[in-house]
Amino acid sequence: MATRISELAQLSGQQATIQGWLVSLRKGGKIRFLVVRDGSGVVQAVVREEQAPRQVWEQCADLSQEASIEVSGLVRLDQRAPGGLELVVNGLSVIANSADYPITPKEHGVDFLMDNRHLWLRSSRQAAILRIRSQIELFLQVELGRRGFVRVDSPILTPSACEGTTTLFETAYFEDKAYLSQSGQLYNEAAAAALGRVYCFGPTFRAEKSKTRRHLMEFWMLEPEMAFASLDDVMDLEEGLITALVRHLLAEASADLALLERSPQALAAAAEGGFARLSYDQALEVAAQAGQPVAWGEDFGSPQETAIAAAFDRPVFVHRYPTACKAFYMQPDLERPEVCLSVDLLAPEGYGEIAGGGQRIHDFALLQERLAQQQLPEDAYRWYLDLRQWGSQPHAGFGLGIERTLSWLCGLDHVRETIPFPRLLTRLYP
Repeated sequence: MATRISELAQLSGQQATIQGWLVSLRKGGKIRFLVVRDGSGVVQAVVREEQAPRQVWEQCADLSQEASIEVSGLVRLDQRAPGGLELVVNGLSVIANSADYPITPKEHGVDFLMDNRHLWLRSSRQAAILRIRSQIELFLQVELGRRGFVRVDSPILTPSACEGTTTLFETAYFEDKAYLSQSGQLYNEAAAAALGRVYCFGPTFRAEKSKTRRHLMEFWMLEPEMAFASLDDVMDLEEGLITALVRHLLAEASADLALLERSPQALAAAAEGGFARLSYDQALEVAAQAGQPVAWGEDFGSPQETAIAAAFDRPVFVHRYPTACKAFYMQPDLERPEVCLSVDLLAPEGYGEIAGGGQRIHDFALLQERLAQQQLPEDAYRWYLDLRQWGSQPHAGFGLGIERTLSWLCGLDHVRETIPFPRLLTRLYP
């Protein structure tokens, strides 16, 4: 089996064989430089006319960008080369050439790149984003496991809404109809009553007709839920996860962050913790002072979230939103029922909400009343009401959007780069 490029440094002075794709070919007299990638890294392969077999030298002339090749040679440390080493080539096999590769080293429009998303993923920038995404997903799940959470996968096909009934994707389900899940939260609540601390992780869907840089129709959420927990427990867990994650990425993903030109200083404050916790009323004042006022009772939009977050150098919590602007299952504050025990976590630098959650209603009669107020069919939520009838307890949780979190951490302009194949309002291809 071929050696991964990321492992070549361990073979300095030895013969090695790699398999990958040609990024670029530079010719200069009697020497040719091949930059090759394999997904784990890039390496410069050097072909010298006087040293390489004749066949190898001649094959180099016909190679095109993104040709898949197998290269053998001597591993030699060289700090001037990409990755700090090079391969002195003595063997080359062309697996498949790649004539007229459409994405060339020049500026391309966004629409063109999105039409060719299946190829755009091969670029160094897009690959770095996907590697960081993988690290985020793995780290958060390991960290939750370390904190005693059990992963319980929730269904994607559901019989009813979780959030708003106007943002559902409907699909046929034999003689009935079903909806693509907006969240695994309701099922998480059932699992938490069995296991205490649980989380689900998977795709969620919102038929929200929005074209902003923050919105996708299909996105991934990590959703922890805790039995016998409060709003404060939610904020404590969110802050603990985010600070640990940022520290991890600064230590383990520094090369990819540097490739994306994401300054470590931009994330340093988030790694320290100490996130401010503003009530909705306090946040309302901050937004107004920044010239982005809204009337009491309205939810914050992107301009208000940006203005609020701009007052801080790290993520900030906004809690106790008006009950009327949050989902039917949010627990009202007993001391002030017009607000509920909800919370959003806003990222700095204008990235907006990356997580939302709070404490759930645990009283049967109150939940029944809320369903009626929202004109939601009680029969569809019978099982959800059952959770309040037998062994009910205060419980709380949140959903963390992977794409928005990744967008903030990488400093990206648009959320479309955070997922391999984005589903946007006007895009379902490829």
